[in-house]
This record gives sequence, C-alpha cells and structure tokens, in this order.
Amino acid sequence: MSKPRATPDAPRRSNRVRAVADLVPDVGRVAFRKFGFIQSAVLSRWSEIVGERYAGVSSPESIRFPRGERSNGVLSLVVQGAHAPMMQHIAPEIVDRVNRFFGYPAVARVAIRQGEVTRPAKPTAPLPAAPIPAELGDSLRAIVDPELRAVLEGLAAGVAAPVLKLGKID
Repeated sequence: MSKPRATPDAPRRSNRVRAVADLVPDVGRVAFRKFGFIQSAVLSRWSEIVGERYAGVSSPESIRFPRGERSNGVLSLVVQGAHAPMMQHIAPEIVDRVNRFFGYPAVARVAIRQGEVTRPAKPTAPLPAAPIPAELGDSLRAIVDPELRAVLEGLAAGVAAPVLKLGKID
C-alpha cells in the first residue's frame, strides 16, 4: 500500500514538540488579517507604541492598505468620547510611532471613530518568595526591563530555595 500524498495546501507536520508561543501567531494570523491587522503585535503592544496615556483612551481597530500594497495604509482607532479631538491633534505623532514600530512607512493616516475602549486588566506583580542570594542580586540589578528582572528574580528565588530532602523509608 502506498502512502497518501500531501496536498500542496496542507500544512507540513514537524513531528516535534513546539512551544505554544510559536503556534499562537499562526492561529491568530487568519483572524487578525480578516479584520485588517497584518501583525497582532500592534494590538497587543499598543501601550508600548503610543504610551500609557493614549493607550488608556484608544485602541487600534484595523489597518487597511491600498489594494496590492503593504504600505501607506489607514490605521483605524476607536477613541473614547471627548478624547477624540486630542487624538486627532496627535495623529501625526501616532503615525510616526506606528511606522517606527513596523520599520517602514506602513501607515499614512489615522481614521478616528468614537466608541468604548476596553482596558486590559493590569497584571499584579508577584510577591518575592525568598531572598535572592547576593551573588545573583548584583547581576539582576543591571537588567533595565522591570518585567524581565521580576521574572528572573522569581527564577533565582526558586533555584535558591532549599530543596526538601526526603528521608529513606526503612
């Protein structure tokens, strides 16, 4: 008996373990493209792109490009009521920041629509479990990113925690 041939449209199987973080962009890509996003990172990293002040009152809705192009698009934003004139005033700065994020002139203008903006819940900082050894603490203080430093401190505390020793059963 011969093996069935794979169709050209079928995804290739890798027969290896893959991290979920590697799979999520592939799963979300279809949904994001359907609604106008070429990259889901614009939505998930909006507060990094425009800053906390503007991200609290606005949310990207879609990026629409001219037919057959991937530049000079229109970024559609949902903005809370009275903040729309302010966002219209800083639209050139938003265009500049989004283009800097992409690395090329992806957005040419911003279209603003008033509506309700849902704010994501802020994650709470984990409490330190155990004191970090001095030799690890010095190297962790040099890390600038607070999220990365907190994760590495938690990892260091877990490694430094005393291991429970089980006694032998007689």
